[in-house]
Amino acid sequence: MVINFRNAKVMKKDEVPRFSLILVLFFGILAISSGSILVRLAQGENMPSLVIAAWRLTIASAVLLPLALRYRRSELQRMSPAAWGLAILSGAMLALHFASWISSLAFTSVAGSTVLVTTSPLWVGLAAPFLLKEPLSKALKVGIPLAMLGSMLIGVADVVAVVDGRLQFSLTQFTNQPNPLLGNGLALAGAVAASAYLLIGRRLRFGMSLLSYTAVVYSTAAFFLVIMALASGCDLLGYSRAAYLVLLLMALFPQLIGHSSYNWALGFLPAASVSIIVIAEPVGATFLAFLVFQETPNGLTLAGSVLLLVGIVWASLPARKTAVASS
Repeated sequence: MVINFRNAKVMKKDEVPRFSLILVLFFGILAISSGSILVRLAQGENMPSLVIAAWRLTIASAVLLPLALRYRRSELQRMSPAAWGLAILSGAMLALHFASWISSLAFTSVAGSTVLVTTSPLWVGLAAPFLLKEPLSKALKVGIPLAMLGSMLIGVADVVAVVDGRLQFSLTQFTNQPNPLLGNGLALAGAVAASAYLLIGRRLRFGMSLLSYTAVVYSTAAFFLVIMALASGCDLLGYSRAAYLVLLLMALFPQLIGHSSYNWALGFLPAASVSIIVIAEPVGATFLAFLVFQETPNGLTLAGSVLLLVGIVWASLPARKTAVASS
């Protein structure tokens, strides 16, 4: 599928970013790591997961859409039907991602949920060569398995333990979470949806500015999430002031700063490279969960975090060198 924009500003692979890729993605990771903590706080105010997801994207869209209509109106008007179709599909995938992942946090641990939802590099890495014609580099072939191994170690930390000198496995015995199996399944579904969102974004971001892309995709996701929330019988209003304050923080930090930094990076880096950087989120989220909820990481979580970071550095630095060298 070819996307044509007659006079729109097109981002080229050799265009030099004004900001350091590493710096932008670092702050993006910090911002997005706060998402699971803020979700838990909103759920603690008796706000349903679908309502949280709907408001998060609605508030972000309320910020971006007016700006896009003012400063990128001509670009939006020149979008082809194929581009609109992909943008709407991307928004639908983003809606499914948030609906699944935010719901998972009501049933499983922060570490387990964020680890599983960030397995998207596995799906992106497998699909990118076929859908985007982006072959995996040698660095990515090494970095993805290392990072995925680290993620899996963090993920099993809640369901395995050494009892009387023997390693035992249980979905419920070693955790205080309501339903880890359901929560982990929802988080995994969120990862698959996020992979589709990243792959579509990689295709669109070479022909769309960041403002236009995020405004259209976030608004589309907000529309689908509002429909899902209303269809499930949830009320969008009537919650505490604290709940709405948490929603504002959620829209500002993990959404506008966190996700938008990744979408910006898609204009310069392959989808697989961006997606592997995303899996740094469990490290930040686990640390914040320790500070806020006293969810103490065990040895497996710490070991997995080290492997995960090694995989990220291994896979992302060559891509960054390539981007800088092209300048």
